[in-house]
Amino acid sequence: MEVAALIALTLLLGALVILVALAVGKRKEEIREELEQAAELTAEGSSAKVPASKKPKQEKLRSRKDKASLHTFSHQLLAASLKSHSANVTCLDFSSNGKYLASCADDRTVRIWSTKDFLEREHKCLRANVELDHATLVRFSPDSRAFITWLANGDTIRIFKMTKKEDGVMNFKAAPEDFPQKHKAPILNIGIAETGKFIMTASTDTTIHIWDLKGEILASLNTNQITNSYAAVSPCGRFVASCGFTPDVKVWEVCFGKGGEFKEVARAFDLKGHSAGVHAFAFSNDSHKMVTVSKDGTWKLWNTNVEYKMQQDPYLLRTVPCASSEGSRAALSPDGRVVAISDGCNVAMYNATTGQLEEEMHGVHSEEINDLRFDITGRFLACSGDKAIRVFHNAPGYRAAIRDMKDMLKKAQNEAMKQRLQQQITEAQSTLDTVLAAPSE
Repeated sequence: MEVAALIALTLLLGALVILVALAVGKRKEEIREELEQAAELTAEGSSAKVPASKKPKQEKLRSRKDKASLHTFSHQLLAASLKSHSANVTCLDFSSNGKYLASCADDRTVRIWSTKDFLEREHKCLRANVELDHATLVRFSPDSRAFITWLANGDTIRIFKMTKKEDGVMNFKAAPEDFPQKHKAPILNIGIAETGKFIMTASTDTTIHIWDLKGEILASLNTNQITNSYAAVSPCGRFVASCGFTPDVKVWEVCFGKGGEFKEVARAFDLKGHSAGVHAFAFSNDSHKMVTVSKDGTWKLWNTNVEYKMQQDPYLLRTVPCASSEGSRAALSPDGRVVAISDGCNVAMYNATTGQLEEEMHGVHSEEINDLRFDITGRFLACSGDKAIRVFHNAPGYRAAIRDMKDMLKKAQNEAMKQRLQQQITEAQSTLDTVLAAPSE
């Protein structure tokens, strides 16, 4: 009986061992099949899978190739190439205190550059991250202590405050809430009035919104230009202007009461004279002049220092033939002496008084120039169109200033005035000679 029980127990244990062995073997087979299927799927998804040991080497080769293909550019007037962005720069803005240049790019950052470093070998910048989005437009606040951005995915404005820590390092903090979404078409431009009283946003349809700084809409404009191609706030902070498919530029005054309360947006004046749609425009720093560039292949300079409330129209000062195309940008130096026009990847600089073409820069960027502007001092012209920002010396501005001062010297009656003008001419000529003698980047 005991022998029979022992045999039965042995058989039972043997059966259990066999079952366990079969189960383990089956599981190994399943795992092998799963691995084979995964390998097949991986091979289909990436027919040229690189072994892990070779991947770093390939990445290194790729990075070298990328660096070799970066767009290179040199010119006698090139003062600096700012290259910290890792993706295309979409917008530039100089601060009104002249200390900073802001740039935003598709790399989800806004960079703040010091203008005093433009002529140095190294161009350091501070980085503000745009969380969960990226900015396509950036504008400094009037006090240069904040900036606003237009969010590409959020389709709205986000405000960033600039503060200095105890160690002197700049800190960027986004406002708790973004502005509400109100535009129905892609955005063209944004701006803050120098008075600090309003923000403007304009889209590619015919819409312009005027906002207070808390995100409430004060007024909405229909430009009636079929489509808008450009819009901006004047440097004086009084006007908003737009251009588009129609051959004119429309200008409105944003009116406030003595107590600072918003009153209305009133039509001020129009710039009429082009024979085709207007690509873009720009103001002089005092808003007394404007330049426009059109599909008709000309740029026009206007005197806008008029009593428009007395029905006085702006004066057309001159019309100059130029190369222009869809997306062309215009810039007018703060003193109104120099006009800059972009056409594709090229920039041309003109004497505003004579209309004479003074400088041409070809192939400045590898892609179409999307922003073009002078700094507040008029010393530099900056543009963007790829990952780099190009900064040029404003040589035509120095030449124009020297000519004007020489004319004043001839008419000067006072000896002290003559000496002061002569000193200024000498200093300006010395600066120009240094610029022209310096090797390009």
